[in-house]
This record gives sequence, C-alpha cells and structure tokens, in this order.
Amino acid sequence: MAEVVEFRVPAGSAQTLLVWGLEPEPGLEHSLFSAFSKFGLLYSVRAHRNAAVAEPGYYAIIKFYSAGDASRAQRTCNGQRLFQKSPLKVCVCTKQKGFQQQVLALNSSKCQELANHYLGFNGWSSRIVTLQNVSGFDGENEELRKTLQKRSVKYLCAVEVTLPNHGVRTRGVALGEADVENGEDPLEFVTATRRVQKLAIGKALSSAFQKILLVVLENGKVVVEYNSSQGEPTDFLTEEELKGLVQGFHWQLNFFH
Repeated sequence: MAEVVEFRVPAGSAQTLLVWGLEPEPGLEHSLFSAFSKFGLLYSVRAHRNAAVAEPGYYAIIKFYSAGDASRAQRTCNGQRLFQKSPLKVCVCTKQKGFQQQVLALNSSKCQELANHYLGFNGWSSRIVTLQNVSGFDGENEELRKTLQKRSVKYLCAVEVTLPNHGVRTRGVALGEADVENGEDPLEFVTATRRVQKLAIGKALSSAFQKILLVVLENGKVVVEYNSSQGEPTDFLTEEELKGLVQGFHWQLNFFH
C-alpha cells in the first residue's frame, strides 16, 4: 500500500512510537536514535524520566515521517533488549479522541533532510529567484533611516525548488524580519541583515517544499505529486513576472508603513 509523506512535522499517531522500560544511561537518546533510525528517517527522539509515582527509569517518544517505518520498527523492536540488559516495550501511540494537533510546516533544514532521504542528494535542487530589501530605507529614505535609533530590517525572498526526475517545480515566497536595537551600530545592522536574509531564504525554501507530496510505493520507489491544495499563482509565473510581483509587494509594504 502506498503512503503519502508530506514536508510537515509528523503529527499522526501512526507515525509515533512510545518506548518504555528504558534504563538510565549516558547518551540514551543517541542510543535510541541509532537503534530506530535503521527503520527509516526520524523526525525526533525525546527521552523523559518516568513520573514519580511510576517505577524508576525512562520512556521515550520517537517520531517517524513514515507510518510504515514506524510500524516495522515497533514489530521488530518490541520485547527486544537492543542496547540494554532488559527488554524494551514498544507500541504505536493510540489516537486521542477529540484532540486535534496543529499541523506545522517543517523548517528548511528538515525539508532538505527529508528530500535527501527520499529523492537523493542529486534528486532535487533549489535556487534563489530574488532576495530584496523591503525595509523601506533605500534611496530617498536613507536620511529617515539615519534618524531612527531602532528600526526593522525586512527582506523578501522567492525560492524555486526543482525535481528534474519528476518534472516538478515549485516556488515559495517569504518575508524575514528583525528589529535592530541600535540603528547607529554598523556591526549590529550588518549582523541583523545577514540573519534576516537567512531567515527569509529558509522560510521561502520551506514554503516551496510544502507544495510537494512524496508518494512512497510498496517497492520503495518514490513518486512525486504537486500538492494542488497548497498551490499558489507564483508557481505559474515567469521569473520576470515573479520579480515584478515581489517589487509590487515591496511598494505596498512601504506605502502602508
């Protein structure tokens, strides 16, 4: 049976394992990661001390991107000792009725990790289409900039992600923003500018990946689909039209601020 993997934080109960009966040891989370990552890519491994009313020891929550990988790990590891003297207990988390967890987009580094795992390092590429300063302190506003001690640095970025083997191309547009406490300090301004540029690029890259669905087949092959529910007009614009759209946003931002 095929499974759809999205570039989102795993929120389903079928993707989450509960591991208990863990013995205290240095590097417990590292040991868990080494044991369970053999079954598939992990989003997170978190170990916690048992409640005071329970037996001494630890339990862990392990999140997979794939429910199929989580199921295989549970069947294989339940009742096994793995890296400790006593057997572990592993189960798939049960769904809580009436509880709906918010679905969050993966950050850019996690998106790249997921893409590399399923598509390979050469299976995708990204490029910055445009990165523009929309702080409103360019040109004729330079004198205004000098009069302000505290100001906000804003950059708007458009990133394109291409999957050449699947004929899929998506784009993401995002705004990065941060306040500069001392507008007269050149070093602080440069540091903030670089941080905001990196933030805008990362958010735009994440936005582009949200439009990609990975369909993992039973034989392990991956088919890529365009997520039309997340689609935006920016995916169908020419590069010049996209740059013009960003310029228009820049004008609107400055006009209303």
